Amino acid sequence: MSAILLDGQMVHYEVLGRGRPVIFLHGWIGSWRYWIPTMQAASIAYRAYALDFWGFGDSAKVPERYALDGQVNLLRGFMDQMGMGRVALIGHGLGATVAVMFALRYPEVVDRVLAVAYPLDETRLHPRLRSQSPEELVDWLLERNSTTEPVRVEAAKTDPRAIQDSLEGLTTLEAREASQKITCACLLVYGEKDPVVPAPSDEVFLGLPFQTHGIVFDQSGHFPILDESSKFNRLVMDFLSLGVGESPRMLQLKEEWKRRVR
Repeated sequence: MSAILLDGQMVHYEVLGRGRPVIFLHGWIGSWRYWIPTMQAASIAYRAYALDFWGFGDSAKVPERYALDGQVNLLRGFMDQMGMGRVALIGHGLGATVAVMFALRYPEVVDRVLAVAYPLDETRLHPRLRSQSPEELVDWLLERNSTTEPVRVEAAKTDPRAIQDSLEGLTTLEAREASQKITCACLLVYGEKDPVVPAPSDEVFLGLPFQTHGIVFDQSGHFPILDESSKFNRLVMDFLSLGVGESPRMLQLKEEWKRRVR
């Protein structure tokens, strides 16, 4: 297991490949492990990192750092200690929120952001996310099979307070406005069947800034990473291959991605 110390507390991470850095940030359910297939795909051309937030996986359980600010600071400390310059961020749920907020605070070090199940409107989050245990959430959202087992195993390590404290931060003005103020290329990805973070309406997609693009995966729930993994991984690689300053709206439409793309 790879780990660093931030202010005396352990942060677990994993890394694959060589090249420009890409950091994968997990969601409220599970931790770094479900990113492995996407990390493997990205590692052919990039150095792919994944880390556990405070209170998740094998990182330290430090309640005073569970709020969104604490998780954003974890990412900043991780990058500083690893000596990283500009990076691409790929986040899911909680990780998507941290990635967008981080890019707003530190635009000079973020090249682009891919945000899966990013809550543009926190009032539409399913209330079960706030009331059920991590194990109950996994049983609700995922079938039991070898593909979903990494989420199930890692969810059991989660401090439930880490979920609750980060959710409270979604109501701050910074979190609510982050997606409208982010200046780098930003790709938002949703599952059409996601009960946790419903895909935005067409009107919301149309109101996104020019540098932000939205794609909805037809056959996916809360985990497009797992539900349509080959399509998702191809999208990740296409997004990472965009030229500097290019909007994700320039991505070539793949027939199987989704009929509704904005």
